[in-house]
Amino acid sequence: MATAVVILAAGSGSRVGAEVNKVLLPLRGAAVLAWSVRTALALHDVRRLVLVVRPEDRAAVADAVAPHLGEREVLVVDGGATRHASEWAALQVLADDVVSGDVDVVAVHDGARPLAGTALWEAVIDAARTVGGAIPVVPVTQLLHADLTPVTDEVGAVQTPQAFRAPELLAAYRSAARDGFEATDTAGCVAAYAELAVAAVPSNALNLKVTFPEDVALAVELSPRGS
Repeated sequence: MATAVVILAAGSGSRVGAEVNKVLLPLRGAAVLAWSVRTALALHDVRRLVLVVRPEDRAAVADAVAPHLGEREVLVVDGGATRHASEWAALQVLADDVVSGDVDVVAVHDGARPLAGTALWEAVIDAARTVGGAIPVVPVTQLLHADLTPVTDEVGAVQTPQAFRAPELLAAYRSAARDGFEATDTAGCVAAYAELAVAAVPSNALNLKVTFPEDVALAVELSPRGS
């Protein structure tokens, strides 16, 4: 069986205070995006890798990832105005492989999360192949209700990569396109249109998302030296 990986890189650097897309910022000698590309290509069963980018970033993304591809190839597609639209653009490119059975699982990852390690990727993909879907979840503490009382229930924050069985995922997005529905993440669309069990895979704060200026410095400190 084979996996297709979609890495979303069609955002911007507005909140991080950068003049370029935040996934193109340097992180220990490689662009933030390149870290996720390298990890995805290191997985043993990845058949397709799709990068979803802004049209104006195509050349810069190509320059950033080319040194890390070796003999492998990636598909680059233009993203949409929303995350959901970008995911749908990637799934349309993968549709033939899904329908033919060449790809049985699709994993979708945020290119601004450079430190998701191989172990997390493999755990999510394996769980999706077993039960139908999987999302990384990290415990959240120190939350308050609207009345400022502490939240005592166990609460988790959802991260990426998120992985799902490919036929059901494609069908869910086709239904969403028909209805004009958009979700905030992959799991949201699956929950709305597919009857899949979804496993919560334990993750941790190391899998941070580069959103604000301090996140770049933190990622540098947390990233493996020598990578």
